[in-house]
Amino acid sequence: MRQKKGVTFFMTRNLIEIPQLTDDGRLYHHALLDTVEALIPNAPYRSCHAADLLELENGDLLCVWFAGSSEGNADISIVGSRLKAGESQWSSPVKISDDPTRSEQNPSLFQHPNGEIWVVYTAQVARTADTPAHVSLQDTAEIRCKKTTDQGRSWGKTEVLFDEKGSFCRQTIQILSNGRWIFGNWICPAGKACTASDWTVFRISDDEGKSWRKVEMPDSAGRVHANVIELGGGKLVALMRSRFADRIYRSVSEDNGDTWSVPMRTELRNNNASISAIKLQSGAIALAYNDVAFNEEVGRTVWPEQRCPVTLAISEDGGVTWPWRRIVENGEGFVGPWNDVNNRSYEYPILMQSRSGEIHVAYSWGKRKNIKHVIVSEDWIRGERTVPGAEGNPQMPCQR
Repeated sequence: MRQKKGVTFFMTRNLIEIPQLTDDGRLYHHALLDTVEALIPNAPYRSCHAADLLELENGDLLCVWFAGSSEGNADISIVGSRLKAGESQWSSPVKISDDPTRSEQNPSLFQHPNGEIWVVYTAQVARTADTPAHVSLQDTAEIRCKKTTDQGRSWGKTEVLFDEKGSFCRQTIQILSNGRWIFGNWICPAGKACTASDWTVFRISDDEGKSWRKVEMPDSAGRVHANVIELGGGKLVALMRSRFADRIYRSVSEDNGDTWSVPMRTELRNNNASISAIKLQSGAIALAYNDVAFNEEVGRTVWPEQRCPVTLAISEDGGVTWPWRRIVENGEGFVGPWNDVNNRSYEYPILMQSRSGEIHVAYSWGKRKNIKHVIVSEDWIRGERTVPGAEGNPQMPCQR
């Protein structure tokens, strides 16, 4: 605890330390919040980012992320950890990919109908000592894939899934009710990476991945990381991150992804960081995001330092309104534009609902030191009480 000049209260007493979550991979029950939490081991890697989760057929949980020294470097690889069914401790990470010429990033896990599991990720040319600081090399990226037939214990050869330069991904391939596969990507144009010039595309397959075609979302520059939700009757909703650091954006398809509407702002804030949305077993949509914004000017790229708190939200009208929200990660507790930069980053959350109904959240924790895993329920997000008419009413006393 920081000591102020002249304050001796804490120096003259024997204090008992409140236990902290440690990176031993063990599941802990947070008695006050009623959550289950773990810090997944990341050693020997210095940093980690962009996790994904999958429940396997035997009940194990598989978590993948990218790890190494720093994003963009040659030693960034895809790694994975396992939480065995019935056990309470995540395993140490095991390397899955290792291309010494590429920075391999943003893995997602896909369960193929034939039982295979795919890890799909981007691979961009790695930075060198001669790479200028302002050059990200994301325009060199391609999308790759590795497959396992033994539930992630071993992985096959590296395959190039999409070789269009500048192709990036974050969310997983989805299988629609009509059998169509849809995969949200975005394209980083040459020389303009990390600006609002990248745009959203969808890779669509009607033959289980044997062939693909590309569909572009109109006027989507700067709106990326599309999370696709199937509402039924051919209607899909895509929820997206904004390079403008203003709001989460929403686009609609009425024909199973063949065409899309121009993305429009939602009421939810965004800080130019990744989001995650899934359809729950109840039919509602759950969303994980950083509830903070920094700009109202569409088209202006903003990269805030602040990536905290991590908030979960629920919508029952296809992502139009989000009445139920709860913070799952407060960070260090700093609030407001003056000093919230003192929070470390807690970012890139991913959501997964298990067959038994629990909602699993994983995100980069404490400036990418570890991946944190949290387990909650839909009721946990909703809470026990509501205030009818409060949402969007400026006359209500509590407006956050």
